[in-house]
Amino acid sequence: MNQLDKSIDLINLYDIYQDLLTDKQREYFELYYYEDYSLQEISENLGVSRNAAHDQIKRTEKKLHDFESRLHLKSQEIQRNKIITQIKQSTTDETVLKWIDELEKVEW
Repeated sequence: MNQLDKSIDLINLYDIYQDLLTDKQREYFELYYYEDYSLQEISENLGVSRNAAHDQIKRTEKKLHDFESRLHLKSQEIQRNKIITQIKQSTTDETVLKWIDELEKVEW
């Protein structure tokens, strides 16, 4: 998995599990992954060492992976999406397709 794929994976995990993180963890993660701040910029803005910023981001990444390994919400979402796609491809029943469209609008 290349660096871009790893970043996308972490952002997807963050979207699912961000409410389980502390404010501090969210702040570091968002600065690094969403605002594209460098470790040096994060350390200057938050008044910590570059190493402290790096450690905080790595701990948050690990925590996101730990949440997924325990709760499996991302893998379940992937499985649901596969099943929905299979249903859509295997039916022309308008009622079923309408229900699937409604189901896709529901936030998991």
